[in-house]
Amino acid sequence: MTFASEKKLYCGQSDLPLSEQGAASLLELKQQGIYPKSADMFFTSGLLRAENTLELLYGPVHRQVLLQLAEYKFGIFEMKSYEELKKQAEYQAWIADETGLVTCPGGESRQEFTHRVLAGFGVLTEKTRQNETTLAVCHGGVIVAIMEHLFPSTRRFYEWQPEPGRGYSITYAPEEPYSWSNI
Repeated sequence: MTFASEKKLYCGQSDLPLSEQGAASLLELKQQGIYPKSADMFFTSGLLRAENTLELLYGPVHRQVLLQLAEYKFGIFEMKSYEELKKQAEYQAWIADETGLVTCPGGESRQEFTHRVLAGFGVLTEKTRQNETTLAVCHGGVIVAIMEHLFPSTRRFYEWQPEPGRGYSITYAPEEPYSWSNI
């Protein structure tokens, strides 16, 4: 969680740190033992909140940055709330879009976002060798795009959205996604 998420603002690529509440919540979840103890490889989006999360949970580990795993580019909707945007025609067109083709002015469409994220996920999986545990610290929208792609008939797009500090563990057998579980 960041200041923006606590205020329910669209926060895509604004480079914000974790909030105090966000850091405290992560430490609680860590204490509950919900995260893997370690990993062979670590990845982040490079955004400050992802970097903060990784260091809080695993310390100063070596990580690779995949910029393609950054959150959605909300363009002119960035750092604004639904209340601020709800009367704008461009915003209404974007939230009503079922095709994924409507672009946030100055940002990207859901289709462009998904394409970018899946390209980054492809790089991550290419760098992961057989029997390695790989951990990626990224963002809710990124997680949704990956999970919908890997398990398309399981849930609808927004049903994959995890709570802050949560995500999914994916098991591959041998090169195809086999199963998932909640973190």
